Amino acid sequence: MKWYSTREMPATMQYTISIVSVLFVASLCYVLKGVIGYKLAALVLLMTVSVIAALFEILPVTISALSSSFILNFFFIPPLYTFRIGNAEDLLMFFLYFAIALVNAVLTSKIRKAERRTRDREEKENTIRLYTTLLNSLSHELRTPISTILGAVDTLSESSPKLSRANQETLLSEIYKAGLRLDRQVGNLLSMSRLESGTLQPKKDWCDLNDLVHSVLQKLPQDNKHPVNYCSNESLPLFKVDEGFTEQILYNLLHNAIQYTPEGSPVRIRIAHGSGSCIIIVSDSGPGFPEYATQLVFDKFYRLPHSKPGGSGLGLSIVRGFVEALGGSIQLENAARGGAVFTIMIPAETSYLNNLKNE
Repeated sequence: MKWYSTREMPATMQYTISIVSVLFVASLCYVLKGVIGYKLAALVLLMTVSVIAALFEILPVTISALSSSFILNFFFIPPLYTFRIGNAEDLLMFFLYFAIALVNAVLTSKIRKAERRTRDREEKENTIRLYTTLLNSLSHELRTPISTILGAVDTLSESSPKLSRANQETLLSEIYKAGLRLDRQVGNLLSMSRLESGTLQPKKDWCDLNDLVHSVLQKLPQDNKHPVNYCSNESLPLFKVDEGFTEQILYNLLHNAIQYTPEGSPVRIRIAHGSGSCIIIVSDSGPGFPEYATQLVFDKFYRLPHSKPGGSGLGLSIVRGFVEALGGSIQLENAARGGAVFTIMIPAETSYLNNLKNE
């Protein structure tokens, strides 16, 4: 059981665990009271209350402190089985026990509230920082294609009769590419929003990964100057996965490799069948990643220092979100000969086409 999760338990469960813990420890001490004595039993009970105070809210802790005090008085402090205390020393010990138990509960509650306020403040600061990063990123990522579209449209509208056919086609091509860039950025933002809200749920069905890879390759930008190498693996079975999620994972990885590696450098895709898993490996021949950044690159809006302009820092975080939504894992490593290697493992049922036809 995680320590922090006990505070989120229902109140009835907190009360039950607290009282049962006190009764259990008290019973154990009662059995051993001839060996340990009532003063040591008081220390053991006080430690039990302290542990409860670290785990639960103040009301269950207060009830534990009160009940343990009465149990200590009735079953351990002479004369036994009465609430009367025979001498001043035992009376002082009882009141000290009672005071320490209550102070422990109150102080622990105040410390927890201070921690909660600190955590809330840090979350607000992180949220503000993320929104600032988002706005700074989008101010470039959205403004650039919008400016391209507006400039091209303005040129076409004012100078259309004077422009050659080739110049018109060039401007239309720029409008098209800028539109695709806008569409990709908006799609990334929507995907991230849906992943965080939990509204995107996988719908698994049988999928031919060879066909899916070729479909993704057809959707890459037309001006792509990177050879993408993929050899269809005819021995692959069909995988039961969410085709849309898997396509988005593969597309974002390929687009990231194309955008941030030198022109002309090859990108490789390999699909394999593991034990109950679909394994997707995407590697490139770029500069790779610094070791410290191999985990950071999956954080929202994270971009490497001095990285190539363009991009919002959402592509790889969306990849991880889709992979985790499918119950899988993603790992980034630098290849021995240079370049980055992304390895994705997605748990998936498998079947061959002949088997499906016979079902």
